[in-house]
Amino acid sequence: HALKMIEDGASIIDIGGESTRPGASPVSVEEEIRRVVPVVSELAKHPVILSIDTSEPAVIRAAVEAGAHIWNDVRALTRPHALQTAAELNIPIIIMHMRGEPTTMNHLDQYTDVTEDVIAELKQRVKAAINAGVLPENILIDPGFGFAKNAQQNLKLLQEFYKLNVMGYPILSALSRKRFIGEALGGVDAQQRAIGSVTAHLLSIQQGACMVRAHDVKAMSDAIKLWQAMQMS
Repeated sequence: HALKMIEDGASIIDIGGESTRPGASPVSVEEEIRRVVPVVSELAKHPVILSIDTSEPAVIRAAVEAGAHIWNDVRALTRPHALQTAAELNIPIIIMHMRGEPTTMNHLDQYTDVTEDVIAELKQRVKAAINAGVLPENILIDPGFGFAKNAQQNLKLLQEFYKLNVMGYPILSALSRKRFIGEALGGVDAQQRAIGSVTAHLLSIQQGACMVRAHDVKAMSDAIKLWQAMQMS
């Protein structure tokens, strides 16, 4: 599957051994390593950047040793020893906004202003990372579409995505096939959200996103090529 994504235009492959969907059950560190490391070892033979979707320091250490390049942490380095590990590894780290855990986050979507609150909470985690020794040039941010946010909040966050630029860090937009896209399209299931996902990602790119996490790679790659051609015209 990863090789097909590379063929379709992906420059980064994001590998995770634990689901973070709402209500998802946790996986042991040992099982996560068992799932992730063999994939990393194989893909490290190919000219592609490897991102690891994990919150566990032991998993990212094993993955980096096998050839991974980026740490994508949905829990924003809140697990024990995560901050120290990020500083020691000295690799790019994606700090995502979420409240609680996948099992509890849907009940934690109370915001005064979702965009401003997300920015404020991301700033706290970035500050903690820098205080622990993480280099500012290694930090990327992700507003966490779908994590502790309801449909209307996700739409507002997308509408005001440009405000994230105030933080001064590269921004990942990861909203591919999210539930709120399905709701906006009238309740369609995940497999029918490709066009909505590409559209939403382009809206975030226009507002400053430098990286998008997409399931429908060929469609997304073609859309970005068109957008880039327009920019250079």
